Amino acid sequence: MNDDNKKVLEGLPKIGLLLKDIRIQVLIRQYTKKRVVEELRKYMKVVRNSILQQDHPAAPAYDDIVDTFVEKAETLLPQNLRKAINGTGIVIHEGLGRAPLADTALEACREAARHYCTLEVSRETGMPADRLVHVQDLLKRLTGAEAVLVVNNNAAALLLILNTMAGGKDVFIAREELVETASGFRILDVIKTSGARAVEVGATNKCSVEDFRHALKPDSGVILRVHHSNYQISGATERISLPELMILAHESRVPVLCDLGSGALVNLSRWGLAHEPTVQEVLDNGVDVVCFSGDELLGGSQCGIILGDKEIIDRLKQNHLYRALRCGKTTLTLLEATLRLFQDEPSLLESHPVMRILTESPDQIKRRCHSLKRRLKDIIGDRGYLKIQEERSRVGTDTLATETLPSWALAVHIVGLSPKELDTWLRSCNPPIFGHMDEHKYLLDCRTILRDEFDDVVKAFSQILDRRPGEITPDTQETEEVVNDLIREIQSNDHPIGKNHA
Repeated sequence: MNDDNKKVLEGLPKIGLLLKDIRIQVLIRQYTKKRVVEELRKYMKVVRNSILQQDHPAAPAYDDIVDTFVEKAETLLPQNLRKAINGTGIVIHEGLGRAPLADTALEACREAARHYCTLEVSRETGMPADRLVHVQDLLKRLTGAEAVLVVNNNAAALLLILNTMAGGKDVFIAREELVETASGFRILDVIKTSGARAVEVGATNKCSVEDFRHALKPDSGVILRVHHSNYQISGATERISLPELMILAHESRVPVLCDLGSGALVNLSRWGLAHEPTVQEVLDNGVDVVCFSGDELLGGSQCGIILGDKEIIDRLKQNHLYRALRCGKTTLTLLEATLRLFQDEPSLLESHPVMRILTESPDQIKRRCHSLKRRLKDIIGDRGYLKIQEERSRVGTDTLATETLPSWALAVHIVGLSPKELDTWLRSCNPPIFGHMDEHKYLLDCRTILRDEFDDVVKAFSQILDRRPGEITPDTQETEEVVNDLIREIQSNDHPIGKNHA
């Protein structure tokens, strides 16, 4: 170590001084003092090593040290559960938190979470009250249900109902309805865990009224009907209709439980989507109890909603499992605020994020796609190319699985990066960006990218292209398809190179 090195090292600010800086104090409030100190020590060690490697080092300015650390804090002090940009085109994406919540729901939740709230107390009497009072009247009005119960998710709802109504008894279910969700969750396992016995009825592709009639026994537990939410059977098929099943159930005096999965409160076909049986339609058919998710088509918080016969709901409340499965104030606040949106159907498409995204027209999406393309073109220049193409979005995981929506996507190519490498870079940004690959192209579906997220997308591409030379290296495996796409783009004069030659 020469004298220059020693002098510069002695002039570096101490950790204690840095921790008093208001910019570092902001990080401490966000990540805790212990975490910030750990990363700050590592960072200063890097600064010292850099100085030692120089023969005549220049003393780094105090503000430069702090500003650089704060800038790097996004990667040094990552928050694992964070905002993400959804460019996959999957509207209700399980991996990305299903869907964004309504602004009114978020504001209501912030208010209730920030203060004490009226979770289990009556404003009129000051006495203890049922926590479900906040949502039960809304659900009754919206669906016509006699009674209401809410637990922490739909799997919990199904487990609670089966344990209460069919524990130690038989549960009759058509073989074609033995669903496994995308996350590997199986209906048969739930039945077994509940303490009931599964009785499979009919064949995989066909199940008739007579199949159920022959299967039912005295003192049967329940008939379980599961909605085909994540698959479809076609060809030589036969499925007993709900009205037919209800006639048989009433004759046999066996209650019917219907697991709707996503649970639509409005008829989606009016907006050109495939008809999804609504909760109201199912209850109108006389089903004894129905359960569905609160965070799929309903677009609220994760929970399981149970509606139906008051006597059955009262029995569910008495089950000790209910105490373990019930929801807290955050879930109920978000659910109540979301349900209120369905009281005003004319403004539903504007106020409800899931409904707005599902029903947005292809022309609107294309215009947003062009807007994003113009902004990215200024960033990318001749280091890549962009192309708008037609796309098919999907409604979502375990919801209307075969339903796709016409959309538009932005195909992005960066010279020197394969689509897979670009995907990796974008997922490492803050916030992470998730797109998808199709025919050797990286695509961002603009149906699911919100307009106020465009700044984040532009920032991410700026960061990627600003990397030091050598950090982004040419990919020797670039496919012929990518090269041909680039040639076609240049020939169409939609690329800077093509315009210069035109």
